[in-house]
Amino acid sequence: MPIRADRHVSVRAPARLHMGFVDLHGGEGRRYGSLGLALDEPFTRVRLSRDSGVAAEGPDAARAARYATSLAERFDLREGVRIDVEEAIPPHAGLGSGTQLALAVGTGLAKLFDLHVPTVEIAAALDRGTRSGLGIGLFDHGGFVVDGGSAGDGVPPPVIARQPFPPEWRLLLVFDRSRQGPYGEAEIEKFAALLEFPEADAAELCRLVLMCALPGVVQTDLDAFGEAVGRVQARVGDHFAGVQGGRFASPGVSRVLEWLDSRGMKAVGQSSWGPTGFAVCPSAPAACRLKAEAEARFGPEFGLDFAVTRARNHGAHVESTLPAH
Repeated sequence: MPIRADRHVSVRAPARLHMGFVDLHGGEGRRYGSLGLALDEPFTRVRLSRDSGVAAEGPDAARAARYATSLAERFDLREGVRIDVEEAIPPHAGLGSGTQLALAVGTGLAKLFDLHVPTVEIAAALDRGTRSGLGIGLFDHGGFVVDGGSAGDGVPPPVIARQPFPPEWRLLLVFDRSRQGPYGEAEIEKFAALLEFPEADAAELCRLVLMCALPGVVQTDLDAFGEAVGRVQARVGDHFAGVQGGRFASPGVSRVLEWLDSRGMKAVGQSSWGPTGFAVCPSAPAACRLKAEAEARFGPEFGLDFAVTRARNHGAHVESTLPAH
């Protein structure tokens, strides 16, 4: 039986910065809690159409096909799908590539087959978002998000705060293409090897996020926001130092972040396991000046790449089009 002509569905999903954990102690029944930001670039973009089986092409195509196959079985789809991965977030760089690809494929599949499936259900079906709810919240809404941590029941952590990020602020990203962050079993083992996090430190981080970072975003106060993010990054980074080789995973990125700190930049850090580093800048010209200086100072010696981007204050873009005849 021939596959009938149908629409194409395109989904563009934003990369995200994971700026740190809020409560690694977990004494109140929830653990982790994350703060993070959706980025306008880089991004993942997939294009889906009906087919006789499951096929995928483009960067990270094998992973996209696995997600589609799993969801087709979960939702008992009788037709297949073709996925063209047109753009992909760099994998295992601390930018949420796996979760954003999973949600893009799942959302596109649901749209293509007229399924009414919320993002959190797609994430649960693909075993994404059990530790952090950032990927789900930022895929849906964009902006700056804080999640409420995991209760240990396998349910993705709820988003407890979401604010638009000041549009004039820019992000300087620092890439170390020679390294990748841990994932899968390696990531699980590293979490298991962490020492107990002091309860008093968890209380301090919660206070920093609630009383400094969030008001800083709302009032466009980069000093307040940066002070909070910098202190969260330092405390969490030092806690992870034993399993990632230092406060930051990449020695080259670490050198850049130290230099940025010496230049008075407060909101600097590593996204998730890295190796990608970031700095929040007050404006596009300021970010571009820092990028040029960093490229001249660090690029040739350490093999690093730099990019300037902005926050994305809305979630994934989903578009449905009819095929040309």
